[in-house]
Amino acid sequence: MQISNQLIQESSPYLIQHAHHPVHWVPWSDAAFKEAKRLNKMVLISIGYSACHWCHVMAHESFEDQEVADLMNAHFVNIKVDREERPDVDHVYMSAVQLMTQRGGWPLNCITLPDGRPIYGGTYFPKEQWIHILKSLVYTFQNDFSKVEEYATKLHEGLSVNELITIPQDEPNLQSEKLVALVARWKKQFDWIEGGMSRAPKFPMPTNYGYLLAHSKFFKDEKLQEYVRLTLDKMAFGGIYDQIGGGFTRYSVDMIWKVPHFEKMLYDNAQMMELYALGYEAFHVDAYRVIVEEIFTWLKREMKDDSGAYYSAIDADSEGEEGKYYCWNETELKSIILTDYPLFADYYSVSNRGFWEEDKYIPLKTQSDSDFAKKWNLDLEVLERKVADWKSVLLSERQKRVAPGLDHKCLTSWNAQLIKGMCQAYNSLRQEEFLIEARKIGKWMLSNQLHSSDHLYHVNTNGIPSIDGFLEDYAHAIDAFIQLYQRTGELSWLEQAKKWALLVEEEFMHPESKMCYFTSNDSQLVVRKMEIHDNVIPSSNSVMARNFYRLGTYFREESWLENARQMLANMYDGMETYGSGYSNWAQLLLEMNKGLTEVHIMEVQTSEIVTWPENTLLSFHKELPMSASYARGIFVCAKGTCYPALSTMKAATKLILEEIN
Repeated sequence: MQISNQLIQESSPYLIQHAHHPVHWVPWSDAAFKEAKRLNKMVLISIGYSACHWCHVMAHESFEDQEVADLMNAHFVNIKVDREERPDVDHVYMSAVQLMTQRGGWPLNCITLPDGRPIYGGTYFPKEQWIHILKSLVYTFQNDFSKVEEYATKLHEGLSVNELITIPQDEPNLQSEKLVALVARWKKQFDWIEGGMSRAPKFPMPTNYGYLLAHSKFFKDEKLQEYVRLTLDKMAFGGIYDQIGGGFTRYSVDMIWKVPHFEKMLYDNAQMMELYALGYEAFHVDAYRVIVEEIFTWLKREMKDDSGAYYSAIDADSEGEEGKYYCWNETELKSIILTDYPLFADYYSVSNRGFWEEDKYIPLKTQSDSDFAKKWNLDLEVLERKVADWKSVLLSERQKRVAPGLDHKCLTSWNAQLIKGMCQAYNSLRQEEFLIEARKIGKWMLSNQLHSSDHLYHVNTNGIPSIDGFLEDYAHAIDAFIQLYQRTGELSWLEQAKKWALLVEEEFMHPESKMCYFTSNDSQLVVRKMEIHDNVIPSSNSVMARNFYRLGTYFREESWLENARQMLANMYDGMETYGSGYSNWAQLLLEMNKGLTEVHIMEVQTSEIVTWPENTLLSFHKELPMSASYARGIFVCAKGTCYPALSTMKAATKLILEEIN
């Protein structure tokens, strides 16, 4: 008979993966800590996510092993956490492990006292090392508790100090020169040959390149523009991009974007859709449009729920092997491609360049289609038809394989990021289908993820919403709904964004610093965290600061504009030392320096789809304080000047691009 533990009752795909372990796993709850106090046992908190390869490895080596399970069950209350369901828990214990070890990652394993205060932690441990660590902790806990208690107290103090925001005594003059210094330092880390940062592994970091693109245009830095374009090209050519089915994987393990960590995450692809749409708008490279369209097609094919929302992730592993679903050997490729094989093999680097391990090849490119067509003396349209055929037949063959696991929970914050990505795709590519899909996700959020008094749920699994929303949910939802208003002209989106901003002020904001906690004011965690540094996803505080700046402009609400200024002022001193961690804050500073361009579109009916610059704020309603004084027509206002009324959207964008930006 198959054993099971308490996780069998959970809905999270990640937790269910551990439901049949001999470890007596329990889900995160107050009851787990009460039990730990009653039994005077340490708590072992193990955090991961369903698409995490090394989480699977440690689970197989240790958590499925009876010897390890017996040790864990005898001396610990064992809590399994899905980091995507409970990012609040992950933030606390990731911070603790980073303080202890100066590194982090997943699986994240943290041992705490019965009250939840951490005393030891790390990431992946091989079985024998894991057993040794647990036995040592048990011995110290039982024989030298005063030492353990002292360490827990000091570490808890360190975690609390980490959350203190220094409010500047004198408000800094928020000048664009800070951005010049930030990028000058940052450039020293650039890989000018392969794009990205000069290190491995390489993460796409779309927020970084979105900012660098905006910076290069504002400061007319042509070399920086070339670097951003190089990075976009190299990522699109590499194995990190699924050349056959579309979509980006989480990161490349090497310097050349070749071997991916094969999991695909919704948040990455939402942001990469936005980034490549911006790239297409800036550089008019047709391959960037194709990337946006292929991400969109892949998402609808493999990641969309019947409700209109999108799933979280696709696993790196299938049949217990990382990347098996995505790789090919020469024999099968020759049998599929037939007479075109020499051309195909050169196009997709079925050579030393694309070789990974054993007999596996990762499809990747080394040059643009136009350059490749010239090399083979082919008409570009002929090559493009061949490539489309190759992708179609290989995708069909691939779908016969055992697919990687799908994490089918739908997260509010990640779906909100996808709305933003689709709105940017609509703006840049001028294709209505992106906006139609973005509106569907927005309607899903309103229909399924709201509960009492406009509060958001964080997660929805199998149609059931759960877990109160975190700051990331509100920040990204507000951002998304501002975008929906700008693209649809439907006031209800902006009105909902305003309600959420008021809620954030009341339940998440620190009264003096104006920074926002990740959890609302009823959090039961051992420390209440703030997320302030931008990473693979922009920090919830930087997103919220930009929201306050936009909403403050729409509603002429000076307190919201002041929130944005204060939040940025808190981060201003020293932000030039860490460009990657302040890239979205840098976007706000750039916007404040160049100003938002207001476009008042009053009582004008049009079916035109035009491309608006990112720092443009569109208003369609006299009910908004921003537009209360405007009569019929299209009015552009920027840098203290309001221009005469225009009759078409196209004329407005022409004015902005040629005279203002």
